[in-house]
Amino acid sequence: MLNLLFVLIGVLLLTGGGEALIRGSLAAAKRMGVSPLLSGLLIVGFGTSAPELVVSVDAALNERPDIAVGNVVGSNISNILLILGMCALITPLSVKPLVLRRDAVTVVAASILFLILVGGNALARSDAAIFLLALLGYLIWAYRTERSGEAPSAQLHKAEGEEVTALPKTTLWIVMAVVLGLVLLIMGSQILLKGAVGIAESFGLSEAVIGLTLVAVGTSLPELSISVIAAFRRHADVAIGNILGSNIFNLLGILGISAVLQPLPVHDRILQFDQWVMLVTSLILLLFLYTGSRLSRAEGGLLLLGYGAYVVLSFTVFGG
Repeated sequence: MLNLLFVLIGVLLLTGGGEALIRGSLAAAKRMGVSPLLSGLLIVGFGTSAPELVVSVDAALNERPDIAVGNVVGSNISNILLILGMCALITPLSVKPLVLRRDAVTVVAASILFLILVGGNALARSDAAIFLLALLGYLIWAYRTERSGEAPSAQLHKAEGEEVTALPKTTLWIVMAVVLGLVLLIMGSQILLKGAVGIAESFGLSEAVIGLTLVAVGTSLPELSISVIAAFRRHADVAIGNILGSNIFNLLGILGISAVLQPLPVHDRILQFDQWVMLVTSLILLLFLYTGSRLSRAEGGLLLLGYGAYVVLSFTVFGG
């Protein structure tokens, strides 16, 4: 029970920290005259991945590679199957294929790159450099294709920034929000990591399965918040775009940074099972977006059923 309490407290701190950091950063960007496009693309699109970043870096530095890698892979799986599944049940997510073609294809390409680089059963610093270079290339590509501000995808990233309201107004409150966000993220990651490791030891589960499920869902709450709010407001492109941007940063940015700090051996179950689930879910999402130009409620239900099956298999067949 104590370990579960640690996990819950850690998740709450991570969620609060992520929200404070995003709001403070958006307010600072607005005050400094940063374009809404860059604010949506970088701060919201990647800021929602701050909990995953802090937890994976903390786990890597504490020599918990199964949690560091599992958190990223599990988050990408839950983002598509759980979060987009829930959003599609709230409202069908209509999307123009041209709007998200770049990001959806990049998610699949990043998943394939992960499979290639972990072929040696570990992520070395050289692999981390490839991830980070790929992320830089994506950001340059994204900005160059959207800097006119008229592209539909540019309007999407602007809308992502507008989805976050109640920003701090004064410089003091902006600084306090950013600092508070960072402090809560660091505290939350340490408490969550302590609870997750304790649960794994208590129930005889591998740290990989805890990282892939419990930790991954906990660190994905900012993405859940932004996407569900967007779904209720009928902003379908924002809901999907937020998830795609987060998945790209999770693989290329978080694993890149974590493996630079500490080379990461990859657990056998991730190699045998989870990396393939991540790739298949990315391909299924791409298929849904391109065939019907939308995620229907029926497709959302299928995604949620898929996540339920994944969790059951994670704790039974692949729980050791």
